[in-house]
Amino acid sequence: MVTTLPATAAAAQAGPGRPGVLDQVARLVDLEESTVEHMRAEALGAPTRGVVAYGDYQSGGWWTTSLLNHSGDPHDVLIGDGRPRPTSLLEAMPATARFLEGLGLDWMYVRLARLEPHSYLWEHRDYAELRDTGRYRLHVPLVTNPSAVLVTAGARVHMAAGSLWRLTPSQAHGVCNTTGPDRLHLIADVYADDAYHALAARPHLRDGDVTGLPEMAAADRAALLAQAGGLAELGFTDSAEKVLLGSFYSYALPEGGAYDLIADFHAGRSADTDAQRWRAAKAHLLARP
Repeated sequence: MVTTLPATAAAAQAGPGRPGVLDQVARLVDLEESTVEHMRAEALGAPTRGVVAYGDYQSGGWWTTSLLNHSGDPHDVLIGDGRPRPTSLLEAMPATARFLEGLGLDWMYVRLARLEPHSYLWEHRDYAELRDTGRYRLHVPLVTNPSAVLVTAGARVHMAAGSLWRLTPSQAHGVCNTTGPDRLHLIADVYADDAYHALAARPHLRDGDVTGLPEMAAADRAALLAQAGGLAELGFTDSAEKVLLGSFYSYALPEGGAYDLIADFHAGRSADTDAQRWRAAKAHLLARP
């Protein structure tokens, strides 16, 4: 069961020690439909799907290609600090280049990100390797569907097309596209400056953007562990782990709760090496900047 929250309630929703949804993700401004259409056409016509990177953060099916980076190679997608330059891909996307130039922001990195159906980005934090948090992430949804959602602060957020969205990726979050079609976003990492703060002056959410997730009851936990146990007995341990990882997208768990569930599952099977592997994965994926 899920509950659709009005924007005011969604903004306030937060568990102990974690921010509300509006702190994590918000609409900033609406975009002209023609602008989005032209960028969508350029992105869909790109000669490459990109590359699969950050493999430990995903199930597979998340492809990225760069528009602004430090090398000019669109397949160089590992983000980092510096002053970027256009890649050969952006040079063939004039409408997208005009849009980015018109925002007048201090860019760090700009990518196209495609998430295929039945694909997941596991709960994680970004920017952990960077020295401060004076960076923000902007999203322009180009192709999306209702099953493509960001999960954070105990809620699902559908980032609808037609708006420029802000994400605070230093807070724990995950993404899923459960049924498809592909989700295709322009994702830009920017440095905070006066232009950014002017753009982000009125963060907001609309009714219907946010769907609250239920707490996991003891019966829910037992059912998931039983399902995972049956799969493991048949030799499908990876599938068992994915069943438990999926709980993050269905329940309002404490931070890292899905990783704890997998570690407890393996500990109950006396698979101590696997339990430790998932405790280490939690520490890696949720490291604080």
